[in-house]
Amino acid sequence: MKIVKVTYTVKAEFAKKNQENVNEFITDLRNIKDSGIRYSSYLAEDGKTFTHISIHKNEAAQQNLFNLESFKSFQKERDQRLEIEPHIDFLELVSSSFDIFN
Repeated sequence: MKIVKVTYTVKAEFAKKNQENVNEFITDLRNIKDSGIRYSSYLAEDGKTFTHISIHKNEAAQQNLFNLESFKSFQKERDQRLEIEPHIDFLELVSSSFDIFN
């Protein structure tokens, strides 16, 4: 299992568009119906700092996310409008109140 947490801050005027871009690739992710991917995105109180948490059952599942054109487009557009560069943490699951992959 691979767990990745990415936190970054975009310029305030881009925050709404970034949310739209996130929603677009999340919709595409849902449509591929890969049961080996769990993905969520969060917005901080400042309205421009985003945190994404992705959990992948294996490397193949992670590549399915990376291969989505909408995900590539999201990253490219985001990277041109950053206020604070992405900080990436690789996490290890300690415990959960639910089964992540049944």
